[in-house]
Amino acid sequence: MLTGVFTALPTPFSADGSIDTAHLVKLVNAQLRAGVHGVVLLGTTAETPTLTEKEKKQILDTCVPLLKGHVQIIIGAGTNNTLSTVENIKTAAHYKPDAALVVTPYYNKPNPSGLVAHYKAAAQVGVPLVMYHIPGRTGLKISSPVLDELLAQVPQLVGIKECNYDMAQVTDTAVKYASKLSYLCGNDELLLQFLSVGACGTISAAASVLAPGFVKLYNLFNAGKTHEAFAIFTKMYPLIKACYLETNPTCIKYMLYKLGFGTQTVRAPLGKISGENKAKIDELLAKTDKEFLV
Repeated sequence: MLTGVFTALPTPFSADGSIDTAHLVKLVNAQLRAGVHGVVLLGTTAETPTLTEKEKKQILDTCVPLLKGHVQIIIGAGTNNTLSTVENIKTAAHYKPDAALVVTPYYNKPNPSGLVAHYKAAAQVGVPLVMYHIPGRTGLKISSPVLDELLAQVPQLVGIKECNYDMAQVTDTAVKYASKLSYLCGNDELLLQFLSVGACGTISAAASVLAPGFVKLYNLFNAGKTHEAFAIFTKMYPLIKACYLETNPTCIKYMLYKLGFGTQTVRAPLGKISGENKAKIDELLAKTDKEFLV
């Protein structure tokens, strides 16, 4: 089972736009010190669509040796092209990850038979799969009957990263499947709600900045200390919300820059955040307990 706090790791860039390996290593080590249970490499937060194949290999070659044997590793591999998704999983397989993260195909919005065929093809590589369900980015919201069919036909799907804001549907899915697979929260601001209906952890972009706080919250909740967990959550909540003032990972990159993890550089088509949002983040960072920050 994939359980606990998984940080969706961003890609630090130098001012010239190249990968900043030194700060990538620093960020990985900060996550390990915080006690995270896993790390997701080459996810959305890593700006993977803007990375070359050589750069993806550079990130994996840098991070996997640091993480292996300490935490679980998930490698992002999904695209809206089944053949390229399979090739990405084959590449990921060389690093022996605990799972590959495969998003539901975006833009082309496959019908049920196509969706099942996509995941069946992905499963043939032999790496366990985590389905990334994020209707807000893909335009595809999987109905309960289609999810039932998908999970019945693709037993290699060992988890779901759920970024669905429909809590009624989330609850339905949790009741059916939370005891059978790794049901992971993908909405940072709804973490406690997800945990309360049986989610076993989170894949979190905000944990890039707030890993110590997320780990403490998760551990308290699992120990039955729900009121203490909520107290921590309320303290972190304003900064969690601020992570998404603009498109992820622009605000997270700015926060990490302010915390000493390289530049705030993102790659086009993303751009710098507004001065107004920088001022809001500066104020919130100053107010946030340092024990919650990397």
